[in-house]
Amino acid sequence: MLTPLGAIARGLVAGAVGTLAMDVLLYAEYRAGGGKSPFRRWEFSADIENWDQAPAPAQVGRRLFEGLLHRELPDRRAALVNNITHWAFGIANGAAYGVVAGSTPTPKIRYGVPFGATVWSTGYVVLPLAGLYEPIWKYSAKVLAKDLTAHLTYGLSTATTYRRLTHSKPVHQ
Repeated sequence: MLTPLGAIARGLVAGAVGTLAMDVLLYAEYRAGGGKSPFRRWEFSADIENWDQAPAPAQVGRRLFEGLLHRELPDRRAALVNNITHWAFGIANGAAYGVVAGSTPTPKIRYGVPFGATVWSTGYVVLPLAGLYEPIWKYSAKVLAKDLTAHLTYGLSTATTYRRLTHSKPVHQ
């Protein structure tokens, strides 16, 4: 029997694996599109030098930090805040997935599809309201499909990892 804390812990791990899987896919697309940075530099947002270059995760993290602490973050923190927010969001969503999937008798890998789609669609509701994205209808089908594919990869990887962590067969010696 899986405890709620066990479900959350496994969800945290699964969310980290899902986030990495999403990033590997996005990096492969970046390289296929002509990107030259090595994975480590790309993953850690090393080319982000200021808030004007920073993507939505960094902007959300910046708003949270500055709103809660009433202190301005300097430009040099944009890359760090981007990474912290991106990974924290992926891992926290994994914990939420763990709670929901852990409430079912047998979590299924296919649950990752609606989970990933929900994470994706939530961004297109919340981020426009925050002024960080345009409304969904202003994006091309190609952009939306690429983003949805990345989030489905996240969802399926999270669900697969969660399933393996909760229902692995014991090793017999």
